[in-house]
Amino acid sequence: MVRVKRALMTKKRHKKVIKATKGFRMLNNRVFSRAKNAWMKAGLNSYIWRKLKKRNFRRLWTVRINNAVRMEGTTYSKFINMLYLKKVKLNRKVLSNMAISHPEAFKALVKSVKN
Repeated sequence: MVRVKRALMTKKRHKKVIKATKGFRMLNNRVFSRAKNAWMKAGLNSYIWRKLKKRNFRRLWTVRINNAVRMEGTTYSKFINMLYLKKVKLNRKVLSNMAISHPEAFKALVKSVKN
């Protein structure tokens, strides 16, 4: 049976991990064992924060809409309920952007939904 030397594949794998951890601090970008752990942890954290980013933005949109609607004399929950009853199909991102960049149009929308 032929002897198989694994040095080439091991070196390739190590170089891949070291290249991926470029910019990490301390020994996490030079020592393979530390770099591998840091790389896996970074991947896990990026996965988690991709999920949390969606929640954070929805919370931000809700706060912005609430502030804009309170200027018109109602609350966020009542406003969303009125939109639902009037069958207005605007999502929170669009409503938030409208409240910031087009306040006149947003006021007109709130008045039309109130009536």
